[in-house]
Amino acid sequence: MSPPAEQTNASARRIAQLALPALVVLAAEPLYVLVDTAVVGHLGRVPLAAVAVGGTVMSVAVWFGTLMAYGTTGRAARRFGAGDRSAAVAEGVQASWLALATGALLVVVVQMVAGPLARALASDPAAADAAAGWLRIAVLGAPGLLLAAAGNGWMRGVQDTRRPLWYILGANVLSAILCPLLVYPGGLGLTGSAIANVTAQTVAGGLFLAAVVRESPSLRPVPTLIVNQLVLGRDLLIRGGAFQVCWLSATAVAARFGVAAVGAHQIALQLWFFAALALDAVAIAAQSLVGAALGASDADVARVVARRVTLAGGVAGVGFAVLAAAGAGVIPSLFTGDQAVRDQAAIVWPWFVGLLPFAGVVYALDGVLIGAGDVAFMRNITIVAALAGFLPAIWLAYALDLGLGGVWAGLGLFTLVRFVGMVQRWRSARWAVVGATR
Repeated sequence: MSPPAEQTNASARRIAQLALPALVVLAAEPLYVLVDTAVVGHLGRVPLAAVAVGGTVMSVAVWFGTLMAYGTTGRAARRFGAGDRSAAVAEGVQASWLALATGALLVVVVQMVAGPLARALASDPAAADAAAGWLRIAVLGAPGLLLAAAGNGWMRGVQDTRRPLWYILGANVLSAILCPLLVYPGGLGLTGSAIANVTAQTVAGGLFLAAVVRESPSLRPVPTLIVNQLVLGRDLLIRGGAFQVCWLSATAVAARFGVAAVGAHQIALQLWFFAALALDAVAIAAQSLVGAALGASDADVARVVARRVTLAGGVAGVGFAVLAAAGAGVIPSLFTGDQAVRDQAAIVWPWFVGLLPFAGVVYALDGVLIGAGDVAFMRNITIVAALAGFLPAIWLAYALDLGLGGVWAGLGLFTLVRFVGMVQRWRSARWAVVGATR
């Protein structure tokens, strides 16, 4: 069956129709984290450091979710492009079973290791204890977080980015209201922040679960499909593991430079994640359109999408850099009143601004290659960037007492190595393999 022309339409208008709703979805979670950071930051250095440490651990769950969403999008988009919507939705059903199992496992594991893990990441005992308490509550939202990721994946694959917009936006607005109410007038402090996180993630997961239940003719787990998703996700898992080692190592090294340093690192890193996910909006459109085009055996359209997305990513990255540079004297003050933390943030800021244009291109090409299923290459270039760039630089920063500047120099090397490798891959067109599956 041939797909409707709109499914493989590579016009700028069609890219925007998919990207703009995805932008809201992508921005909602990190924007809530920024609100959470600002609310907690005004409780003092220790609570801010606790959220930095606990949030870094919870980023593992976010990583699993991103991996699940991206893997499901690629598989669903190819089947959708080949004209089989029911098979695309079936990918979402199996991804939801995988999300529930993974989320439950994370809850059990984190309850057991929260204390030792927090102490390993935070040198300050008070910050470590606070982080462990926050983490034990916050991890209860992991099943909902992963269900939402699985739902986002199959809906993007069938080019439905509007329903996810309302699901994610509604849940996060609710939680953004709850967070300050629970932390301050509710008198719960840091615990209120964790409860607000769990609320948003559980509500969002429930909405996506209801959506797939309404669409699917069969909700039974199919082991063969789940195994196929796991096999396809293997390279994304390894790639994501390299990211997590880098983020965890960066936080651990930043913590060794003091509470003010790790607080500033938390602010800058969450802003980086926010910018990255916002820049990824066009890449989400690329995943859907590239996957559908290749599923429909139209490599020419896939290459047109890739070219337009790469240009859009670079322009958006420059735009974010200009905004960040203009707000250098104001933005850190929104998150903390502590002068020591603001001084440390000033060290990070030039790195943050300078890397954004390169990141815009990298994240756009991530979407192209994920949509194409070219995840083995993505795995390899990420491992090279981590082992040859990020990790040596930040541990050298620790050994030589170079402070946060050394940590963010590592992030710079990590980004630039990926930039060079992925641009070369894009220009080669070896990623454009046609067919309903790769």
